[in-house]
Amino acid sequence: MSITQAPRTPGRTSLEDPHFLERYRAIDARDVRFDGQFFTAVTSTGIYCRPSCPARTPRPENVRFYLTSAAAQEAGFRACKRCLPEATPGTPEWDLRRDLAARAMRLVADGVVDRDGVDGLAARLGYTPRHVQRVLVSELGAGPLPLARARRAQSARALLVGTDLPLTQVAFAAGFGSVRQFNDTVRAVFDVSPTELRARARRPVTPHAPGSVDPHVRLDVELPVREPFDAVGTFRFLAARAVAGVETADVADDDALTYARTLTLPHGPGAVEVRAVRGPAGWRLAARLELTALADVAPAVARVRRMLDLDADPVAVDTALGADLDLAPLVAATPGIRVPGAVDPHELVVRAIVGQQISVAAARTHLSRLAAAVGTPYASSIDGLTTLFPTAAQIVASVPEPVPGETLDPDRPLRLPADAVRAVLATARALVEGELAVHVGADAETLHADLLTRPRIGDWTASYIVMRVLGDPDVWLPRDVALVAGARAVGFLDGGVSVAAAHRALVERSEQWAPWRSYAVVHLWRAATQHAATTSSATRKDPS
Repeated sequence: MSITQAPRTPGRTSLEDPHFLERYRAIDARDVRFDGQFFTAVTSTGIYCRPSCPARTPRPENVRFYLTSAAAQEAGFRACKRCLPEATPGTPEWDLRRDLAARAMRLVADGVVDRDGVDGLAARLGYTPRHVQRVLVSELGAGPLPLARARRAQSARALLVGTDLPLTQVAFAAGFGSVRQFNDTVRAVFDVSPTELRARARRPVTPHAPGSVDPHVRLDVELPVREPFDAVGTFRFLAARAVAGVETADVADDDALTYARTLTLPHGPGAVEVRAVRGPAGWRLAARLELTALADVAPAVARVRRMLDLDADPVAVDTALGADLDLAPLVAATPGIRVPGAVDPHELVVRAIVGQQISVAAARTHLSRLAAAVGTPYASSIDGLTTLFPTAAQIVASVPEPVPGETLDPDRPLRLPADAVRAVLATARALVEGELAVHVGADAETLHADLLTRPRIGDWTASYIVMRVLGDPDVWLPRDVALVAGARAVGFLDGGVSVAAAHRALVERSEQWAPWRSYAVVHLWRAATQHAATTSSATRKDPS
């Protein structure tokens, strides 16, 4: 279930909020599906909670609802010590909504305000700082600085209870500018000191060895996720596309999955290994981080969450798509399907262009060769990780421009046809020079239009990049052969219909699946893959 149609004025009373009764029923039922999607503040106690808080349901007249914890904090409420509202998955609303507030929230989660301030945030969004402040306060009840402060509080809580890092290091890892600011924020939000908050931790923490000469910062963090979660399908999607040296995966055991990759982060290179273990209560996910600087903890976690689509609302998606008689069997077979995102927008652009019109295996081979030839070597303690995926600047500097009429060098870093190599280089230059802005805060329509101006980037590739970089849940991929194959495998497209007619029919049909068409895409891809595996005769185009 989703709150994406929530009112735009946060913290309203029951008389003013048309969604009050729906939310109140959710907290009365202690419905975990709403955790992280809104927060319940209680005026009689001065605290705010997650919807599933086990405490007694407050009287309606004492309840206020907020879309962000920052808004609740700005209104003077502190976090509940019982339900720990800061330990919930994030809201899917920032992907579902395409407005300025949603774009800003994606950038705040990535730590842009901590690194570049409100001016840097506003510059990426293309508005003045004053306008961004006004919109966020109006839409979410808090401006950029309180929203960033709330994100730091969330990071601090996770590090305090999940690691034994010294408090000073926790402060800077969470993004605080000083230990005093860290202490004041933790006490204001959680009503306890950092030491007291850590003392309440009831699980083992990550060992930390003072005085170690290892240049990397290593720690483990939990990754809260909404159930159901299609961990097997998500990890296998990433494993099939894993670039040698950059990524590794172990998906042999459906109950214990591992995916790892190197990362290019704001303060230096790093790596992450994500482990998913299925238990009686569902999936438990944890990330082992290997970083150059503690300040990259929060950005690394945010990017991993986006890569795995952990903040999705699976119940809302499954309910909507499951209402379609043709999609219902797919939803029943794979509840909680996810749309894998990207940890590096520029990398995803390169991968998308390279992967056009070729198989997943072929794209993986080309990209692995490119990474080995051009990428930066990286020494990791995680087996199999040896290389950082090449930046756009490295590609421009190291991949030769094909000369018309000359025979292509068989040992070139990117063994694609000349036109494809030129397209990769032209787009990489545009990324380096700032002509093409691809980041999580981009406007979907603007990004799509800008991509279409680049050579050899058509509607399919532009839509694919928008879907995976922005986490847009409502993208359809036009003229995707795999979608037609999946629809035919399911049985709601006649096999005798021409390919062109099939694409038109599928586009029309997909309108019924809005605003969750991206998830329908993954379902149909899965159906096509399974059908090909059982028949050993299907051929398809698949993204890389």
